[in-house]
Amino acid sequence: MGPGASVSRVAPMTADTAVTSALRALSAALTELGRPSMVIGGIAVIARGVPRTTLDIDATVWAEGLDLDRALAVFAAHGIAPRIDDARAFAIERQVLLLRHEASKMPLDVALAWLPFEHEALARATLVDFGGFHATVARAEDLIVYKSIAWRERDRTDIERLLALHRDGIDLTRVRNLLAQFAAALDAPERVAEFETLVDRVSHPRLR
Repeated sequence: MGPGASVSRVAPMTADTAVTSALRALSAALTELGRPSMVIGGIAVIARGVPRTTLDIDATVWAEGLDLDRALAVFAAHGIAPRIDDARAFAIERQVLLLRHEASKMPLDVALAWLPFEHEALARATLVDFGGFHATVARAEDLIVYKSIAWRERDRTDIERLLALHRDGIDLTRVRNLLAQFAAALDAPERVAEFETLVDRVSHPRLR
């Protein structure tokens, strides 16, 4: 599913209609919360033009001053419930709300954002038309930073494809500076060189 995709109303739900239904509910709940928020993860990568599949939906919300009890009540009003016992306590400890859209059974992870980079990324996010509703989505440049932190095989593939699609609109100096900070914090200095390998592969396809 990508920007402009239509919302199917056929039952039972297919994978695509499940994602659409869950994303619509999540977007409405985040809007009602009235706080900076955005979609990240696989759905955001798809929205930024990379064809791929995803089995869940990731989002993030600015956490400073967030009332978790109210947030859970707002999610519940949109058919979104915790998928673990004591999701509130887990969120306080791990900084992520583990939820599920009840109608579609789609897992939803809503990360609590505190970092200056996250605040900046939330301010830079833009609305994307998913056909019948809009959701606020992280920019490609900020997705690359998020995925440079996670650094799983899927993340590296997403980075490479996002770079290939959006290279002219990405401030690589900013990405490199942020990556260097996170690499130092994670005690993973090798990640800087590994990221440059991906950049080189996009810039010089013959190196693949």
